[in-house]
Amino acid sequence: MPRPFTPKVVTANDLLMGDVIYQTADNVWSRSIAEAEVLRDEDTANARLAFGSAQAGEVVGAYLADVKVGENGPQPVHFREDFRMTGPSNYFHGKQADLQASS
Repeated sequence: MPRPFTPKVVTANDLLMGDVIYQTADNVWSRSIAEAEVLRDEDTANARLAFGSAQAGEVVGAYLADVKVGENGPQPVHFREDFRMTGPSNYFHGKQADLQASS
């Protein structure tokens, strides 16, 4: 018996900057997971992934990531996605500094 579909978002990396980005409902890419389109069925998720993957001049490595929906929008379910969302961990800069400053 197949497992039930869980909510997902399309995520990738920005081709030029390398930042983690998320596909929004209005067909743009955002650096904020809170703006990501939450996909609730497999057919729609596969279609949105295909659309995102076709933007080879803009993104690289598009895939579906599991999320849970919270008060502030989608949140990562897996450690890998949480880690990607905060950026590189080799030194304190960029997203890590911005996230701490906004807290």
